[in-house]
Amino acid sequence: MEPQTLAMAFWFLLVIVLITLFLLVRQQRTTRALRVRAERAEERARTLAEEERHLVEARLPALAESLGHRPVEVPGPKRPEAAANHERVLALFAGSVRQATERGEQSARATLKSMMRAVQSLSNEQQVAISAMQERHDDPDVLAGLMRVDHMNSQLNRRAQATAVLCGSWPGQQRSASPLTDVVRGATSRIRDYLRINLPAESDVAVVSRAVEPVVLAVAELLDNAARHSPPNTSVEVNFQQAHNGMVVMIDDGGVGMTVEELNRAARLLAGGGASDINRLGDPPQVGFAVIGVLAERYGFRVSVDTRSPYGGVRAVVFLPTELLTRVSKPTMPDNAVALPPEQRRPPTAAVDDAVLGRTPGGLPRRRRTQPADQGAPSSAVPVPTPTDQRIATGLAAWKRGTESGRATTPPPPVAEGNTQA
Repeated sequence: MEPQTLAMAFWFLLVIVLITLFLLVRQQRTTRALRVRAERAEERARTLAEEERHLVEARLPALAESLGHRPVEVPGPKRPEAAANHERVLALFAGSVRQATERGEQSARATLKSMMRAVQSLSNEQQVAISAMQERHDDPDVLAGLMRVDHMNSQLNRRAQATAVLCGSWPGQQRSASPLTDVVRGATSRIRDYLRINLPAESDVAVVSRAVEPVVLAVAELLDNAARHSPPNTSVEVNFQQAHNGMVVMIDDGGVGMTVEELNRAARLLAGGGASDINRLGDPPQVGFAVIGVLAERYGFRVSVDTRSPYGGVRAVVFLPTELLTRVSKPTMPDNAVALPPEQRRPPTAAVDDAVLGRTPGGLPRRRRTQPADQGAPSSAVPVPTPTDQRIATGLAAWKRGTESGRATTPPPPVAEGNTQA
């Protein structure tokens, strides 16, 4: 073979080898790049899957719980670059939860408001019937029983009224301006342990007409709370104190006080921040502070329970600004049995004890002597009740005077059970 032919064959083979090596190197680089790309895609898929699990298992549940007005911190994404679209998901989820919550709250409020208005209407009708019976009967035993029923009916009406207010309704009663002492006395008449409340001296400071019923309801809730959370053998002290821009009602009990958590919760509710969701007031619902907060925010007074009572319990402070106050002449109260502690209440003797026969035009109970004035009359002419009956009738008569102003108010109109209008 000629040398020229061999040289050409050598160079041809060399070109083939070089081309082959080039292709092998290129293929290796392409394979490596594809492997790296595949590894990155797999890593991104794992990151996205992990971030989605974090979204479903941690972030969404925390967000749902935080929307329920609870102090829950919503965790952020583990890999922000992998959660670019998750914020839109969270926003849509939060909006859906809020809408569902609002619909549920509105439905619950409408249902409760309708039910409570029906209960209030029936309670007012029952009150009219009780008052009519009190006018007709003279027997102290019958009057004592009627007054007990009257007292229980007042408590029932207060609870229905408080629930209705919490659901967005108005107190539903219109009153004229009333002395501050009568306001507290009216609140005392609406709680179970009214005999344990010590009322202050008469004051010429009065609450303006539009705020009388709201303040009565708020003070009644505070008195009921103080009586229920203090020993049954202790009294609850109520005092007034003049301030430079208003009047203060102080309620002191001898209970065990409140924890820091309870104080924080009470402060939030009393500031008006607890009525947004009635479903989160506990089981059974604790509506007292929430109702007070709604009334205080609506009518412009303030309530706090963060002060220690000198008796070891809680001091509730109701501040009434000057705008809610006026002046009246001091009334003369013939009987302060409700204002005295139980151990200081003395049962009157048969010669001077009176039984309630109704009310005078001035609003005070009519009485008659339980023993005839003519000692020569037969003893069977008028039955003489026992000292226990006399004490019950006298104590309840004194309580009844605290509710007389409420009897003159205009009750809310009857509402059918299916009607949800305020």
